[in-house]
Amino acid sequence: MLATIMKQSSALAAGFNNISLLPSMARGMSTSSFTNTYAPATFGRMESSMAKECDDLEMKCKCHHGHKKPAAQIQKPAPEFEAMAFMPDGTFKPFSLAEQKGKYFVLVFYPMDFTFVCPTEIIAFSEAAEDFRKLGAEVAVISTDSHFTHMAWSNTPRKEGGVGSLSIPMIADNNHDIAKKYGVYLLEAGVALRGLFIIDDKGILRQITVNDLPVGRDVAETKRLLQAFQFTDKYGEVCPAGWHPGDDTINPEDKEAYFSKH
Repeated sequence: MLATIMKQSSALAAGFNNISLLPSMARGMSTSSFTNTYAPATFGRMESSMAKECDDLEMKCKCHHGHKKPAAQIQKPAPEFEAMAFMPDGTFKPFSLAEQKGKYFVLVFYPMDFTFVCPTEIIAFSEAAEDFRKLGAEVAVISTDSHFTHMAWSNTPRKEGGVGSLSIPMIADNNHDIAKKYGVYLLEAGVALRGLFIIDDKGILRQITVNDLPVGRDVAETKRLLQAFQFTDKYGEVCPAGWHPGDDTINPEDKEAYFSKH
């Protein structure tokens, strides 16, 4: 199936290179609809809607609704996925979690292209991509837009609301499967919450952060968490609150040594 998508991608790519999509065109929505996307009241608390939609998720939860919960769980293997992505070199390529094994990986969900908070986050992560690579980690961003829309947004200058050229892949989850697996899909809006997942070099999910739509995330905090998990994995000691590289850590077998100093 991916081979078919890639053929379609190649055939259509040239036609998209000169297209500058406005938000309302990119999603088939009015400008007011885009504004309302960021209003919490738009969503409410969609328990009943989730119950209808989550039959295809992988793990049964024990709540009274009887619906399934996402497969993404801390200390468990991160849900596998493969999807088309718009790459930093301007091409379309399949992107899979399996290819990230052996290095740490930060997966950043955002609601949609051609919006307001999202470009600030994506540009910030892109500008920090080399810092993450020096730590042995890769970063990719993902939304429920198509890879064509990702390309159109990248081709839009930043001064006009685009993201411009990026140093990280933009994954297309336009069938919503990945957002559902990771538990960040908003059914009624058809978009993902601002979920951030740190996956270690063995494919184990180590950290989950999920923001509501109006508030962006902090790249520096993501890097701090990544470094903390890498430290504990390497040395076996644990990191106290607010830990940064170079700070004291705690040896679980000699915790008094830490507490006597702090």
